[in-house]
Amino acid sequence: FTSISETRQPDEVVNMLNSLFDAMVKEILAQGGQVDKFIGDAVMAIFRGNFHLDRAIDACLAVRTQVEKISADGYQPKVSTGINTGEMISGNIGSASLKRLDFTVIGDVVNVAQRLQAAAGPGQILIPQHAYNLVKESFNCKPVGEKQLKHKAEPVMVYEVLD
Repeated sequence: FTSISETRQPDEVVNMLNSLFDAMVKEILAQGGQVDKFIGDAVMAIFRGNFHLDRAIDACLAVRTQVEKISADGYQPKVSTGINTGEMISGNIGSASLKRLDFTVIGDVVNVAQRLQAAAGPGQILIPQHAYNLVKESFNCKPVGEKQLKHKAEPVMVYEVLD
């Protein structure tokens, strides 16, 4: 949306983002996910409980399908997705003195998911090796290879979820 923001009025960009977010959130909620926050033109979602990883991947596949149907004045949005699974902590983060706290999740698992999202190309859904090991019987994935993710000491073996 950065390039769109250069050529469109702010209210147009907001309307486009809201339409995109509506489509994405619908699929996240349909799979029992929770929207943690909107970060610029990105959505951070959390899936908990039984089959959380499968449901997260199903939601991302559905989001990709829905986004491919969206077109606004010649603009075809694309999503790039990073998914991870593991231990994290959730709670209110922020400034108690300013009375500005946001509920969120924190941990290396969250950081890796974001780094995978940043490494993903348009339409790609990327997962790390340990997530692949959990879903390889349920989803069609292909190895992407080892990637050196920003601020990670060791490279991460990455897989792309195809369907």
